[in-house]
Amino acid sequence: MENITVKIDGKSISVPKGSTVLDAARAAGVYIPTLCHMDNLQSIGACRVCLVEIEGSRALQTACTYPADDGMSVRTTTPRVRSARRTVVELMLSAHNQECTTCGRSLNCELQKVARQLGIQQSRFEGEKPGAVIDESTASIVRDSSKCILCRRCVTVCRQVQGVGALSPAKRGFDTVIVPAMKKELADVACVLCGQCVSVCPVNALHEKESITDVWEAIADPGKHVVVQTAPAVRAAIGEEFGMPPGSRVTGKMVAALKAMGFDRVFDTDFTADLTIIEEGTELISRIQGGGTLPMITSCSPGWIKFIEHFYPALLPHLSTCKSPQQMFGALAKTYYAEKMNLRPEDIYVVSIMPCTAKKYECTRAEMESAQGVPDVDAVLTTREAAKMIREVGLDFANLDNQDFDLPLGISTGAAVIFGATGGVMEAALRTVYEILTKETLANIDFTAVRGLEGVKEATVQVGELPVKVAVANGLSNARRLMDKVSSGEADYHFIEIMCCPGGCLGGGGQPIPTTEEIRKARMQAIYEEDASLPIRKSHENPAVKALYDEYLGEPLGHKSHKLLHTSYTPRSQYPETADEEAVSILVE
Repeated sequence: MENITVKIDGKSISVPKGSTVLDAARAAGVYIPTLCHMDNLQSIGACRVCLVEIEGSRALQTACTYPADDGMSVRTTTPRVRSARRTVVELMLSAHNQECTTCGRSLNCELQKVARQLGIQQSRFEGEKPGAVIDESTASIVRDSSKCILCRRCVTVCRQVQGVGALSPAKRGFDTVIVPAMKKELADVACVLCGQCVSVCPVNALHEKESITDVWEAIADPGKHVVVQTAPAVRAAIGEEFGMPPGSRVTGKMVAALKAMGFDRVFDTDFTADLTIIEEGTELISRIQGGGTLPMITSCSPGWIKFIEHFYPALLPHLSTCKSPQQMFGALAKTYYAEKMNLRPEDIYVVSIMPCTAKKYECTRAEMESAQGVPDVDAVLTTREAAKMIREVGLDFANLDNQDFDLPLGISTGAAVIFGATGGVMEAALRTVYEILTKETLANIDFTAVRGLEGVKEATVQVGELPVKVAVANGLSNARRLMDKVSSGEADYHFIEIMCCPGGCLGGGGQPIPTTEEIRKARMQAIYEEDASLPIRKSHENPAVKALYDEYLGEPLGHKSHKLLHTSYTPRSQYPETADEEAVSILVE
């Protein structure tokens, strides 16, 4: 690759031809603030915070969009540059809701960070602020336009990474807003509630709808038996909220913190991840041997489920009928566990700690409650919310002694742990399906072909005499590629795993912010290390799951398991059902 030489503040640096000024500055170790830029996704110069002075150019230029040229000389800290950046940020602050001390992103806000770096302590500009709209229409995400800085990151990630396009800029100038189509609320458009917009928002214009108050009230209620389940991806990420390096394995500390907070029992979603593999693996075998609908597609990711319901409803028969591990756990907590503890289902309050904002929506679905109207899961906390609660009670998380999950719903295997990484559900299923079909012990249980952060992975796994063709996709734009192949009849797979978020649950919309490619890799490494360290690594060897079938469920895909652990899906529209004249008058760009 051809290189060019650029001077950044007098320092010569060699960079590949085609680099931007921002790329060159980073290579030189020079910090240039940005608010709208996202590596490999968006360089639009919308925020104007990365202005620099380029020799020979009369105007200041945005470093994220301006192409570097051989022999170019760039100045990043001249009085003119610093003054322009300060003015830009002060103008942003003049239109911004500055309730920083009570904001959920305080001390982790990129606007706050840039203002502090530029030495801004107050804005010189006072005047009218844009009208504020707070959209709380969904169970998962809150949109607060009073904090939006119009960086368009949410628009880009929704369109390019997720292929959904639920948000767009509308109107012009001072009146510009980021809104769903036709000025609808998020609940009325084809938003899948994945929370990737929340993850990339530099401020708090998008955030999860918190359930913290509800959970504290349940813990304080003497009439409630409050149990909590923790998803596999949470243990590889929650340490980041307490200053620990990404990828720190903190399972025991997390359990200790939750017990100290007052939960009656601390259980592991990995228990029902193992159960999911038994049910889903048996379902796959049944479809292959009985001529059922193939390829079968996993159903663990609620954002993915909402996506296929909106955009590919004709393909719903391809979905596994299994509930997600979160919902299986809730159903068992209020039946199997309730009977063991001699408790009424309505007196058990099930809390989930998930890396996902869509899980908040999933637990509200009508399909996810008993015939008596008792929900499987009562409240979902994101990883971030759980960390807030731990801080609230003053626990020194990093120095807590390790504790174990409670029994009986706390026993799990390595196969369940890897659910947190893209490809993990597929790998866990293959470990079980292979041994059930062949009646042989699998020599090497690490299916590395389905691991990694690539958008789409394909493999053929020899299971006895049957070559099983599988595919894995993470990120919904990649899911589209596979679904288009299925729709056209080109896909000859037996089994497809779809994870809504890039990197799978490790990169979920409820995980600590920021979530970068390197952070995803570190979390993924932690997940696979935990799998390798466990004594049991195959779901069908989980002794607690075996006991569950012996004592309660009977057999996989049996009458009782089908009633408790399986579900159905709902075809949905891609478009708002109505569009009034006012909405049409603000057609998006």
